Amino acid sequence: MAIPLRQALAVGLYVLKHRFKGTPRFPLVLMLEPLFRCNLACAGCGKIQYPTDVLRRHLSVEECLGAADECGAPVVSIAGGEPLMHPEITEIVEGLARRRKFVYLCTNALLLEKHLPRFRPSPYLTLSVHVDGTEARHDEVVCREGVFRTAIAAIRAAKARRFRVTTNTTIFEGEDPEHVRQMFRELTEVGVDGMMISPGYSYEKAPDQAHFLRRGRVTEMFARILAGREQWALNHSQQFLDFLEGKRQYLCTPWGNPTRNLFGWQRPCYLFADGYARTFRELLETTDWSRYGTGRHEKCADCMVHSGYEASAVLDATDGVARLVAGARKLLGGSAPEPVPVHWRAPAPAGVA
Repeated sequence: MAIPLRQALAVGLYVLKHRFKGTPRFPLVLMLEPLFRCNLACAGCGKIQYPTDVLRRHLSVEECLGAADECGAPVVSIAGGEPLMHPEITEIVEGLARRRKFVYLCTNALLLEKHLPRFRPSPYLTLSVHVDGTEARHDEVVCREGVFRTAIAAIRAAKARRFRVTTNTTIFEGEDPEHVRQMFRELTEVGVDGMMISPGYSYEKAPDQAHFLRRGRVTEMFARILAGREQWALNHSQQFLDFLEGKRQYLCTPWGNPTRNLFGWQRPCYLFADGYARTFRELLETTDWSRYGTGRHEKCADCMVHSGYEASAVLDATDGVARLVAGARKLLGGSAPEPVPVHWRAPAPAGVA
């Protein structure tokens, strides 16, 4: 199982609690960006295009832990920028783990092996290494030679120290599906505990705008990548993988993975900024969620990224007693029929058009 049983059970109970309470909106994953500074200049990322004064800033430990407390999501993904460049990243991770948050510390791995002694293996910590293909392709995407080998060496070192390690892969136009499948095989041989895969999002500040996949190409590409799937530990729900292949249709759930960064709580999601809220409650209650999603906003037209749609898949999988029972049986190793594909829709905003 790509997702540890402890985490799956904790998240499942969290979702059930809110389902039974009838909570209209609740977060699943806090996307925490404590800084935008990075030691790479990837062509598909616009984070380091911010002015120098912004790149020099970072959230404090108190701000990071306060965001987790305020939000309440059971999972925290620490992104950036490169989080290992934060001077107090150890304190942030340890503080979140004490709160029993399942932390995914995202990294390009250039600093990972050096900083491994600063961390302790924990069921609440996963090191998430960005790997965008086999060696030549990965180094091309991150615009620097040798990064792939450094990442693989860091993964091996982390596994030797008994850390849980997953990878995160972004797919762009021009990828060879067979090369992606080969990457999965190589990462499986290295011993990673899970692999995430998602189409890229066209950040406005990204230097390379020509290689982001259009929506029709996403389903075509992922159907070929996932065809005749081997025994890969993919860190996704089956519903989300079906969505990527075009077998299911979902509306985006932007409030499922809210973002807290240097500027506040980002509207509407991790992927593009349409203003900021001072508090998480303000984000939920004053954002006009009906403006966002495919068919509603031009910036959402081609998006099929996990940070918007994995939450939709989770809510679909827990929509009703039959689905809850089927999901529980699968989680505990029993057999269960495949759920019927549905078009899941987010609940109507309370008091917001």
